[in-house]
Amino acid sequence: MSTTLLLLLKVLGALGIFIFGMKMMSESILKLSGEKLRAIMGSMTTNRFAGIATGFFITCLVQSSSATTVMVVSFVHAQLLNLTQAIGVIMGANLGTTITAWIVTLFGFKFKVTAISIPIIGIGVAASFFKTSKIRNFGNFLTGFGLLFLGLGELKNSVPDVRSNAELLEWLASFSNYGYGSILIFIVIGTLLTITVQSSSAAMAITLTMANQGWLNFEQSAAIILGENIGTTVTAFLASLPANVAAKRAARAHFMFNVLGVVWMLVLIYPFSNFVHWLYDFTTSFLPWERFESNTTLTNKLALFHSTFNLVNILLLVAFVPQIARLVTWMVKDNGQGLNQTTYRYLRNYTLGAGELNFEEANRAIKRLGDLTQQMFGEFIEVYRNPGKDMSKMVKHLNALENESNDLTDELTEYLIRCTSDEVSEDTRKQAHSFLRVASELEEICDCCHRMTNRAVRRYKKGRLSSEQAEEDVVQFGNLVDRFIQFYTERLTSQVSAADMEIALDFEQTINQKRRELRKRSVSRMMENPSKVKPELLYIDIVNTFERIANHSRNIMQSLPKAAS
Repeated sequence: MSTTLLLLLKVLGALGIFIFGMKMMSESILKLSGEKLRAIMGSMTTNRFAGIATGFFITCLVQSSSATTVMVVSFVHAQLLNLTQAIGVIMGANLGTTITAWIVTLFGFKFKVTAISIPIIGIGVAASFFKTSKIRNFGNFLTGFGLLFLGLGELKNSVPDVRSNAELLEWLASFSNYGYGSILIFIVIGTLLTITVQSSSAAMAITLTMANQGWLNFEQSAAIILGENIGTTVTAFLASLPANVAAKRAARAHFMFNVLGVVWMLVLIYPFSNFVHWLYDFTTSFLPWERFESNTTLTNKLALFHSTFNLVNILLLVAFVPQIARLVTWMVKDNGQGLNQTTYRYLRNYTLGAGELNFEEANRAIKRLGDLTQQMFGEFIEVYRNPGKDMSKMVKHLNALENESNDLTDELTEYLIRCTSDEVSEDTRKQAHSFLRVASELEEICDCCHRMTNRAVRRYKKGRLSSEQAEEDVVQFGNLVDRFIQFYTERLTSQVSAADMEIALDFEQTINQKRRELRKRSVSRMMENPSKVKPELLYIDIVNTFERIANHSRNIMQSLPKAAS
């Protein structure tokens, strides 16, 4: 095996350990705090500055701007964020990802990372065998943390010293003889590098390692970092391909924001680089940049360049967020479906690439399915009460709602099954199992409403009507069932208390008693007037269906997560 091939395999192996460690860290953090992060993102409805803070915080925590931006695209698709808010989160994510560069330069090149990474991995692996999910997830986090630094240490050892490869250095230096053209060449290299490894953090680690080993100077490394800012937008772009127009616009806004930053930096790169050198020298007097080792000045300056560039880019463009939103709206035309297409379609298009953060989609979908049951039951009562008033139009609309409930249940079931086999916390997995049962019960209620509507139409067309008092009894009974439906709908995305369960059981018992009472009345009417048997059988069938809906409603309440007593 040639020396070059062996060297390449060592670099790839070290990079694989680094990426796997970062992925393991990110997934473990999401398991530990995914629900809180979903709440933070889901409630992020204030302004662009709150969005910047949210994006920065989440990216610092999960150590992946790609995960944050993919999650932003998902939330825009689900209409949990509008385009302006999404741009703010993306800006914050760009700043948050600069933390990786500081971790690499302040720890990766100043310590014997292998000496500390192995014990950390040992502790993490031991903790991962605990039964308690939080301890197990924390153990996985430590394992990922150790693997990250182990991979970084191996990467540093795998990249050869520049002094032993003078010919390669001369070849690389030949790209620096084209003035601004050289800057463009290294920007392209940074973009392709990030697209190839699908991680701006990994690309940054490679860049800093090569700079530390003397292969790249400041200008070359800075240009590569600018290219990495463009390359990292590809992940969000790919995630937006099957999504709606709003999500495509969010991904395009991410691309435009990063490209605009690179454009103005191309104009000012030399004076900006001088400013970074001055800022580094100025802060050296009170910040211990080189306390542990003296050969990391270049990597420290590159980390400072990365953070300063993204911060200045945010300060320059934050005032123009509405203009960026209008620009991408003009660039990505509405194809006729646009923002009005059914929002649940994203369940089929998205995987759990962003971990637990995407589970907000399931909450939204289960709420939509609950709203469908309430809407369909209310329209059935309207058809029953006023059968001659726009009956064909109302029946057509109810049929459309029934089709929507079937499609949504199928997609939600597929999504939840995928969720239970993915890297999520035990609590989220239990909630997914709970939602599977709830979705099935909700779909059964939609079917009940659809069947009752068809029977109500048939009885009207064939003139099989009961007495006015009997018809009013059904409407009054329906109002009671409707209150039960409204009761569980309001609790679909929250935890059910013991008091809630008592109310649910009272609803079911009251509905059961009412059904028995109305059945007795119907039997009495049939005995008094045998010619009314067919109308009364339809009447009894609807009353029995009301009871089945009550049973499904009770099952829903029993399946939902319970609040701690």
